[in-house]
This record gives sequence, structure tokens and C-alpha cells, in this order.
Amino acid sequence: MLPQDLITEILLRLPVKSLLRFKCVSKQWLSLISDTHFRHHHRHASSGVILCRRTDIIHHVSLAGSNSDYQPFTSLCFIDDSAGVKILQSSHGLLLCCSNYKLGKARSYYICNPSTKKYSILPEPDYVSVSDNSSVYLVFNPTKSLHYRVACVRMCSSSFNSYQVEIYSSETRDWRSSGSPFAAPFDMVFDSGVLWNAAIHRISPTGASLCFDINQERLGAMPGLPSNEKWSRRRLRYFGESGGRLHLIEIYGCSTQFQVFEMDMDYSSWVPRYNVDIAPVVDTFPEMLRNCIVRNDFVLYAFSLLCLQEDEDDSLLLLHIPGQFVSYSLRNRTFKVLNSISTESNNAFQIGCFHAYQFMETLADADQYL
Repeated sequence: MLPQDLITEILLRLPVKSLLRFKCVSKQWLSLISDTHFRHHHRHASSGVILCRRTDIIHHVSLAGSNSDYQPFTSLCFIDDSAGVKILQSSHGLLLCCSNYKLGKARSYYICNPSTKKYSILPEPDYVSVSDNSSVYLVFNPTKSLHYRVACVRMCSSSFNSYQVEIYSSETRDWRSSGSPFAAPFDMVFDSGVLWNAAIHRISPTGASLCFDINQERLGAMPGLPSNEKWSRRRLRYFGESGGRLHLIEIYGCSTQFQVFEMDMDYSSWVPRYNVDIAPVVDTFPEMLRNCIVRNDFVLYAFSLLCLQEDEDDSLLLLHIPGQFVSYSLRNRTFKVLNSISTESNNAFQIGCFHAYQFMETLADADQYL
């Protein structure tokens, strides 16, 4: 008979699918795996990226190349919605989803754990509906709390170009207004915001930026973007969070070289973190040039920057080029081709036609706190 501490250490390293099966081994294992302390400390190493165009075709990619055949889930068909659903955001193993548009049907919002196939419908605020013009964000960090919050940025009906933030807490199970209404630049796109440090960050096509701190319930601004290039030549190719850092990548004109910028923790400036040159990738895959887009006097090579994943071992950039997924090491400036995905999935995963979300498995129950 193995000691209890050793059993716990072994189980903490197993994927969620295995743990759900092992609940049937004994009452002792059921109690252990269901324990809040165990769920809080479970961190399976199968973190990676989920690629999704339609929620009935989902593929999991490990940037490190490990466990490449392991798929935590392949669809969200367990969510009972006649209109179908789409993913809006991924946060530490939980997904924020909403129903697709369907004439005569109100849009529903869901919090789900695809690893356990459990989900709940997010309740509507009593005083205002979450409309199609609203932007919704999931705030969840199991290392700090197993409860989560949902932030909704909605346009005020009483004033044009005025917005209000509403916050839902899974702990209080209630919505409340957060902060005062605020004005935003005319071209601000709220559904492309990035969560970092419990704040929602947005950048408009003309370079204007703002952030809303959910904890302090106040509006702030980010420093100017790191280039003085004209907006006609600028291309914001990546804006996201990884490893507790906020990153931004712009590519100017016809170039295989670019920098990865990182926001200072005190919001003082964008700091260049990595220098990237994907010329070796273009040399290896000449279809990137054959499928390029020519605009005015410069070329856009055929590739997408899907995700930046940073941890203690390495910082990896996931690229999608025609027919291939490539993992590029920002620290070593090397790259490798990730294992091919199925033909059915590859037909759906065309350049610019799908979304990538960082994902790690969790035992957190999406329906436990609603």
C-alpha cells in the first residue's frame, strides 16, 4: 500500500481525463480528487494552445512538442445550445463562450470546463441585458482563488460613445456596476481587449489605448506604441498576455525581422524583449513568399502569429504558415515544425480563419460557483 502523500504526488501529475476515471477506484481516491485543496494544486503539464474555427472541430497543440497526441477535448458539443457556441476567451482552463447569432433567439453566455465537460449559463444582470454590442471578459486565476469574475463592457444607452463596466462575481453570484461611465476613442474595438493584471487593455487601429483596472475600478492609459511609423505601414500582428507579462508585436513593411515588446509592470513604457528573424523559416517554407500579399510598396509574408507562450524553460512563438504550424524559440532563435493535424481540421484552419487560445487543464468546476 503506497503512502497517502505519494499517491497524492502521483495523482497531481496526471491529466484531468485520467483523474475523472480514477474517481471510481475507491472512496478514498474519490475524496482526494474531489478535495478543494487537491483541485487548487493540480497543474497538469499538458498546457498548450487550442485552435478553433468551429467548436465542433478543436485541436490542441503543444508548443513544446510533448504529448502531441493527447487531446484534452475536441469539441464543445456538450453545451446544449441549438444555435451552437463560439469561444470568446480562455483563462487557466476555463472557457468563456457565447451562443452564435440566431434570428429570434437571445444570445447566451457560458462558463465551461471542457476537460470535465461541465458548464453553466451566465445569468443576465437584472437591470440591463448583455447585448451583441457588449464585450465580455473572464477573470480567473486558480492560484489566487477558485472563484472567478466576469467583466462586461457595454455601451450606455443614454449617451453615444459612452461605456459602462459591469462585474459578475461567482462568489456573490451577482452583477454590479464597476466605476463610472467613460468615453472611448471612436475606433476602439472592445472585443479585442487583453486581460493582464486584472485589467482590460485595448489598442485602437489609430494607436489610441486605454485600460480599465477591475480591482481598483478606474480607467487608465497605456504608454504610446514603440514605433513612429505611419499608420498606413503599421501592422499590429500580436497583442496578448503570457507568463504574467503583456506583449505586443508590430511588423513594418516587407521584413522578416521584428521585435517583441513587453509592458513594464509600472506601465512606464514598452520595452523591447526579443529580436526575431524568421528568414530561416521563409527559406524552409518558400510557400510563405509564393502566397504573400503585396500592398503598395511592401510585402506581407503568408503567416499568422497565433500565440506567445512564456515560462521558465523558454519563450515560444506559435506561427501558422500555409499547411504548417511552427514553434519558434524566442530565446534560442530556432524553430521546429509541430506535428501535423488531421486533414479535416487542416481544411478548416486556413490563414486568418481560426482563433488560438492558450489552454491548460483544470479540475475547477464551472458550475460549482454559479
